[in-house]
Amino acid sequence: MLDRVDVHCVWVSEAVLQLLPDPLPDTPGGEVITVPGKGVFCDNAMDLVMEHWPKPGKDKKTQYVKSAMKDLNKFGLVGMHDAGTTPRDLEVYEELVKSADWTIRVYAMLECEKRNTFCPKDAVKVSRDDGLLSVRSVKLFADGALGSWGSALIDPYTDHPWTSGSLLINASALSTLTLAWALEGYQVNIHAIGDLANRLAIDSMSSALDIVCPDISRHDCQTMRRFRLEHAQIIHQDDQKRIHELGIIPSIQPTHATSDMSYAELRLGKKRTNEEAYRMRSLLPVNPILGSDFPVEPPDPFQGIFAAVARRSPHTGLDAGGGHHGWYMDEALTLEQALHGFTAGPAYGAFLDGKAGIIGVGAYADWVVLDKPLEDMAMDDLRALNVKETWVAGRKVYER
Repeated sequence: MLDRVDVHCVWVSEAVLQLLPDPLPDTPGGEVITVPGKGVFCDNAMDLVMEHWPKPGKDKKTQYVKSAMKDLNKFGLVGMHDAGTTPRDLEVYEELVKSADWTIRVYAMLECEKRNTFCPKDAVKVSRDDGLLSVRSVKLFADGALGSWGSALIDPYTDHPWTSGSLLINASALSTLTLAWALEGYQVNIHAIGDLANRLAIDSMSSALDIVCPDISRHDCQTMRRFRLEHAQIIHQDDQKRIHELGIIPSIQPTHATSDMSYAELRLGKKRTNEEAYRMRSLLPVNPILGSDFPVEPPDPFQGIFAAVARRSPHTGLDAGGGHHGWYMDEALTLEQALHGFTAGPAYGAFLDGKAGIIGVGAYADWVVLDKPLEDMAMDDLRALNVKETWVAGRKVYER
């Protein structure tokens, strides 16, 4: 089985197809591609295949987590937001966090074993005095990805005018789930890439805020609840205004802009791209979170900072036209803004403001050591920057 880079489609062999029912059942929110050949399953249709995929055991998962943490420390990461952790995987986390092998702070978002459901009996909340593991949020999924024409759009795709993408959950169910989890005290974080998905996510969050905080404004309630739009990639101008009014937090991956820039205008057209797509600078007032979406993109935060500031590919150093000007530079950030987005932004989005993302009295003893200050480096040097040391909770966890 081969995953698409964004993990929204899989391609399987004839042997796997033989394990599946014939004919294949219709799957709302999913697509089975049969032309030019069989074997490609996208979004909810992937469930048909994953039922037969062998799952790793607890020992193997533990090994994976240890290895991943060591690799992430090499890039200077002291913390991460795990955007979708099942109750079974949380059992691995809760055991491993007690050992010296746990070398990164993890803010984990609960995801039910069956995606986009309500599983309060399996749900847990985790809060440790040392802040190394926290669970107080839930991850929901509104749509697919832009590259596979799966992100849900208000208007059809420019290069596939017969489709507007796929909603993985209908509007009513999304609102019901958002409210149910909010009433359980969870921060609700919704994967939303297309402008329709973002609109419905904002609708569901707005409605939930009215109910969970009936005596205060939605904005004040959102300040306490901190609901998040994961990706917030294509947002209609009307909904950009609503984000500012409500204070909903966009969780943005700058390298998505530079990875998608080769085909984004083909999918969306120039007008929609210019007005709606890959906003960063215009969302600064709502304290956006910047990240990588690893493993979809490389985890290196300095490549993300480069993409946010230069709006060029950290892999080639070039923009969509093969030049060095940058792609839609009106949405580019300054170095200081990008650093804030990769440090204080995620801390706020994880309820760790004042503790993480800063160096100061009373904050966690997490930092990285570089060969020289970022301000003294040429911007292109960030593309291949090597961290000298990484420290977490006052302990050196990586040295070059």
